[in-house]
Amino acid sequence: MRFLGLACTLVALWSCSSGGGSSSSPQDGGPSGDSGLPLHDDGGANDAGPDDGAATDGTLAESSVPNVDAGPQDTTCAGPCPASAVKHIVIIVQENHTFDNHFGAYCTAAPGSNPTCNDGPACCEAMPAADPTGVKPTVLTDTEHAAWDPNHAQACELSEIDDGKMDAFATAPISAGLSCGSTRNVAIADPTIIKPYWDLAATGAIADRYFQSVAGQSSSNDMYLARGGFVFLDNAYSPKGAIGETCDIESAQNQYTDKTIGDLLTTASVPWTWFYDGYAAMVAAKGSCPTKPTDCPFPLAFYPCAMDPSDVPFNYYASTVDNPSTLKDVSALTAILQGTGELPAVSFVKAIGYRQEHPGNDVTLSAGVTWVTGLIQQIESSPFRDDTLVVLTYDEGGGYFDHVAPPATSTIDNQPYGMRLPFLAVGPLARANYVSHVQMEHASLIKFIEWNWLGQTTGQLGTRDTVVNNLGSVLDPTATGVAVPEN
Repeated sequence: MRFLGLACTLVALWSCSSGGGSSSSPQDGGPSGDSGLPLHDDGGANDAGPDDGAATDGTLAESSVPNVDAGPQDTTCAGPCPASAVKHIVIIVQENHTFDNHFGAYCTAAPGSNPTCNDGPACCEAMPAADPTGVKPTVLTDTEHAAWDPNHAQACELSEIDDGKMDAFATAPISAGLSCGSTRNVAIADPTIIKPYWDLAATGAIADRYFQSVAGQSSSNDMYLARGGFVFLDNAYSPKGAIGETCDIESAQNQYTDKTIGDLLTTASVPWTWFYDGYAAMVAAKGSCPTKPTDCPFPLAFYPCAMDPSDVPFNYYASTVDNPSTLKDVSALTAILQGTGELPAVSFVKAIGYRQEHPGNDVTLSAGVTWVTGLIQQIESSPFRDDTLVVLTYDEGGGYFDHVAPPATSTIDNQPYGMRLPFLAVGPLARANYVSHVQMEHASLIKFIEWNWLGQTTGQLGTRDTVVNNLGSVLDPTATGVAVPEN
């Protein structure tokens, strides 16, 4: 997020029958409730581990998967029909946590053992009992989470990564004038808070090699969700002319004209939308900061108590900034899930700041977990549950420790990768209780969207979508009706 130093457990979500959704509004954190056991057959998909698709020079290899036939023919699609049974993808983007933060106590394989199996927690590495310097993890309770925001500028993260030794998160000195290392950067989420995500992992798929696209802060990583490549460093700019810019603390603004995945989808008549919790309130404020929600713990009426336009990478582009057809409040998504209207083929969803899990600024971890699981429950209770893939990921690692070294610097844009991020794929189309070891990143989402909706021709943006791996390793080929490529 933009600020640096400023101050339900769902055992099996995808078992309910489709039908009417919850009446809860997005401002109350989404619905709650229990679900039964999952109706999911992995079709034997867990029998073998996938290849990671890595090229010998450290980049991600071009696809070696033969061309596959198009998916089931369907004439009921909103826009061109997809190549697989995935008619909708909902990408939820939370903030600033590493894989070790969220799944380091879920996974049980020994650190450094590099398991090749795929069946659940025994097939991914636990977080080490201490970092390489002997620092034991701080437990991220809500109180600890609300009080500390690690420095996550690129200069600090690279210093902490220390050429892949992952040994300076607690000790890195001042870098580029910034104080970097702290023992509080070595941290693991309180299991009583994070367990709903573990329950989702048991019914879906996680990826233990999904990396932060570029070392550094949120906005630079968000741009990979739209463009698939490097645009600017850290939080260097806010989007020029975007609604809510007066509530954004960044003074430098910029706007770009390169094509994004949004432009490609629009040209192909594939419906897509970025849904943002708090956007309607920002629009209604007409140039002022909106009234602070009563449940926001931060004392001031701007982020995290208001939306931040820089959280929307498409706001940086002249073709999509505040376009009412592609940027909407989460309340519009809630209405769709309750049966009013059609779910776009591609949806990105962002919580308001105090539900994003961004550490510091009085933000609790539990508020974000509750909001995300409530949204997923809305989706699984909706008419769209059977043909919707839900993905949960994080914009970047937030400067927290992770014990697995990032890949080599990208040869596409010459930018260094950051830490591993939590990644979940859930729903009837995802593999069950599965751990993928395929190397992925935000541009992998673009590659899947291109493959599924844009004629199976990937690399259309000419950025990292030309070389990254696809999402096939986390998808159930029996459910999708076609083998989505892993690379």
